[in-house]
Amino acid sequence: MNRINIKLQEKKKLLSIYFTAGFPNLNDTVSIIEELEKSGVDMIEIGLPFSDPLADGPIIQQSSTLALENGMTTKLLFKQLENIRKTVKIPLLIMGYFNPILQFGVEDFCQKCAQIGIEGLIIPDLPLAVFEQDFKAIFDRYNLKNICLITPQTSEERIRKIDKISDSFIYMVSSSSTTGSQKSFGKTQKNYFETVAKMNLKNPQIVGFGISNRETFLQATEHQKGAIIGSSFVNFIKNNEISSIQNFIKQIV
Repeated sequence: MNRINIKLQEKKKLLSIYFTAGFPNLNDTVSIIEELEKSGVDMIEIGLPFSDPLADGPIIQQSSTLALENGMTTKLLFKQLENIRKTVKIPLLIMGYFNPILQFGVEDFCQKCAQIGIEGLIIPDLPLAVFEQDFKAIFDRYNLKNICLITPQTSEERIRKIDKISDSFIYMVSSSSTTGSQKSFGKTQKNYFETVAKMNLKNPQIVGFGISNRETFLQATEHQKGAIIGSSFVNFIKNNEISSIQNFIKQIV
């Protein structure tokens, strides 16, 4: 069974951490992953840097720009991760935009992911219909989970369609904005979390965008299975040593 699905069966709220590969330094990728696992994180989203990250806020945009300037590429990321399963057991996903994956070759990309132990992909700009028609069979061939996104503006009909073709978790974007940190969620977002929970979807939801501290983590996981922290963590590793990652995680869970 895919490691993501095994993790989702655990009787706990899950914490997933996003960071940009090749940031703050080109060769930090593996060290950050290993330190995150030691700190008790449940899943890790490895950001594949892209020159035009439309869904990302300024902190992640900057990290992506710097990672590219450092020399990060898709091929180099795969090279860095080729032995990752010798030291890391938790689920690993790659989050990125479709253009670099298309340039690499979708099947080649998926095959490489399977070889090194990546279990899922989050591709915000890959249309659902295109995935279903052209790429779902490839993902299935390599036991890769395509994690689809929903927002407060996503219709119930579309949410249920996403739920039908998904078989791990649904990435629940907390608000219709770019990524970024906030101190707490308002009534509109809390109502959104509760409304989706009442839909009784077959796939659990993990909330992303705006999670930055223990308060937002607890609010996001009151009705959902887990939460994702991105911008706040990226900002942390920009200003702190990798060895201090445990201090960041302790403040969340």
